[in-house]
Amino acid sequence: MLNRACATLDIKGIDLDTREIDGIATTCAPDHAGDCVESSGAQFTLPMPLLWQHDQSRPVGEVTEARVEPGGIRIKARFAKVEEPGILRDRLDEAWQSVRAKLVRGLSIGFKPIEAVPLKSGGRHIKRWLWAELSAVTIPMNVEATILNIKAAAREGRPMQTYSEQISALENSRAAALATMTDLMSKAAETGVTLDPGQASTYDEQETRVKSIDADLARVRALETFNVTKATPVPASPITPRPAVVQVKANVPKGTAFVRMACAKLVCNGNMYEAAEYAKRWNDSTPEVSLYLKAAVAPGTTTDATWALPLVNQNIATDFLELLRPATILGKIPGLRNVPFNTKVPAQTAGGTYGWVGEQKPKPVTKLAFSSVSLGVNKIAGIIVLTEELVRLSNPKAEDVVRRDMIAGIAQFMDAQFIDPAVAAVAGVNPASITNGAPTAAATTNPLADIMSLIAHFTTNNIPVDGLSFIMSPGNALSLSFRTTVSGDAMFPGITTDGGSYRGINFVTSNAAGTNVIAVQPAYVLYADDGGVTIDASREASLQMDSAPASPVDATTVMVSLWQANCVGLRAERFVTWNKINANAVKYLTAAAYPAPSGTLEVQDAPAREGRQKA
Repeated sequence: MLNRACATLDIKGIDLDTREIDGIATTCAPDHAGDCVESSGAQFTLPMPLLWQHDQSRPVGEVTEARVEPGGIRIKARFAKVEEPGILRDRLDEAWQSVRAKLVRGLSIGFKPIEAVPLKSGGRHIKRWLWAELSAVTIPMNVEATILNIKAAAREGRPMQTYSEQISALENSRAAALATMTDLMSKAAETGVTLDPGQASTYDEQETRVKSIDADLARVRALETFNVTKATPVPASPITPRPAVVQVKANVPKGTAFVRMACAKLVCNGNMYEAAEYAKRWNDSTPEVSLYLKAAVAPGTTTDATWALPLVNQNIATDFLELLRPATILGKIPGLRNVPFNTKVPAQTAGGTYGWVGEQKPKPVTKLAFSSVSLGVNKIAGIIVLTEELVRLSNPKAEDVVRRDMIAGIAQFMDAQFIDPAVAAVAGVNPASITNGAPTAAATTNPLADIMSLIAHFTTNNIPVDGLSFIMSPGNALSLSFRTTVSGDAMFPGITTDGGSYRGINFVTSNAAGTNVIAVQPAYVLYADDGGVTIDASREASLQMDSAPASPVDATTVMVSLWQANCVGLRAERFVTWNKINANAVKYLTAAAYPAPSGTLEVQDAPAREGRQKA
């Protein structure tokens, strides 16, 4: 069990590129517990872990340098930085930004005493100690445990502190040092004894610090006075300020512009000029449709304010994908690894061999094993057949029907293909589902036990549980939301029919899950997506009006002429695929049908039970 003691971080420099800080960490001032930790008694090994709020499961960097000086321990620490999106990057960015913004202003050491002498004040004078970790903390234990200021920036272009800011920072430092001196002498007067060697050393250090700060304050105030006498009015700038850019967007559902563009192409039989003219009827709400279609008539430039300039910011297909992605499981699971099509991604398949080695014995030579994974090109396609009347007499309700059908249709198919265990890979056609060939087990009537059994699978196979996602039906999620403990508290707070989170685990709902409950580690699932939907239209094609058309067609196949039936066909295609890179990255339970509780459950968590017993 490590002890903790807070320290002052007085940042001397900060490097935004490498996320390094260079400062003074003083640990000899007594904290609120009365302990005095001697800086010169520290025993440590570098690099040392830099933690967030003393949580060993949340490291944020490392201490690269630590040097004992008369004023304390000078340290240099580096906050880690990763580019790959996910929970880890979010945690590291949060820690770094919190320190830069001075929201987290303290440092705290995690240590184990080696030699300590009790003090009459009730604390301990710790002469020698093992320093194990350093943490950035929000609430320090002693008055000096705060990030006082950022005195300089290593990168050029950072604004300098004003004289008022420098004076304020120096006054804060002086107040902290003076408070330490007062506290030491007050405790000595109460106990009727003189300061011990550690306390005397601390007092002398703070006294020297106060005198140095007083000298700096006098210098800065004098400099401020001199500069005021030399101040001259700033002449008015001859440059006219650039007006702010204001964008006004129509109050129409997302995806409307995309659907109207497709309908205009259908009505005008693919003639882009006529389609652009036809789309002008919607200029009051979606002018980007006619602009988008008009772009195919004649070339334009980004400086042509008549029509070409607005095209720079128009992307109608993306507007539709913003609706489609959140509607699918792929869009709801955070942490999936997005990679390009037909690009090899290295994957480690085996680690090295390590073991104990005696003195003057040869060390084993080992190697790692790697393979590569590549995602081929697969596509999802579908055809929607509409009547000419619906297309020509389109109104907001009709447009909404088309929009919702396209979103729901593609989303339903993608979800089923993504998690249906029966979906096997077909070369050149489709990828296998993430559950195909995955380990499975039967569900019980106890959802908490099922969740723990799935988590145990990952820990057993050395797969991290950080960032796990569970996929289940909205019905099973609703049942979980109804369950309560004996105290009436929600047993699974944060879970609804739309999913949610519980104990750091992400829950995703989809009707495609059925009675299966699927656990997946997103970091071990690759997916590729071209980020667009291709729309083609035809009136003359003959179609087999079947969701599973014959291939190839035979004499019994019935074809319907769109021209003869006065219909148009709208074909949508999206290129997307996926693959799990570890066989144990997914496990699912079958026959999960959690009943809605008829009353209060006889299950409660340990913290709640202990709290009631103490009460």
